[in-house]
Amino acid sequence: MPVPHPRLRPPPRLSPAKTIKPVNFICAVTSARRVTLIGDFNDWHPQATPMKRQADGCWHVQLQLSAGHHHYQFLVDGKPMLDPRAQGVARNEEDEKVSMLCVGH
Repeated sequence: MPVPHPRLRPPPRLSPAKTIKPVNFICAVTSARRVTLIGDFNDWHPQATPMKRQADGCWHVQLQLSAGHHHYQFLVDGKPMLDPRAQGVARNEEDEKVSMLCVGH
């Protein structure tokens, strides 16, 4: 069987687990004193991912996330809140609603 010319070989495929993409999270509760992001990407740790207030009063953080589905919530002054901009809503182990996003390959 002939070996294809090196220029004709398809590029190697990356597995989805190795695909990392930047994802922006924005919380538009301008009256909040503190907002953090919790989710499966930080073991739901309330202090792991603080968000930064922007000039317009919204809160922002950018994370590098692996491809796949991720569940998360905002903690607004200590109270959990769904993301109205989320791609969907799922349920956690306690059957509570959480926001969901899908990071593409």
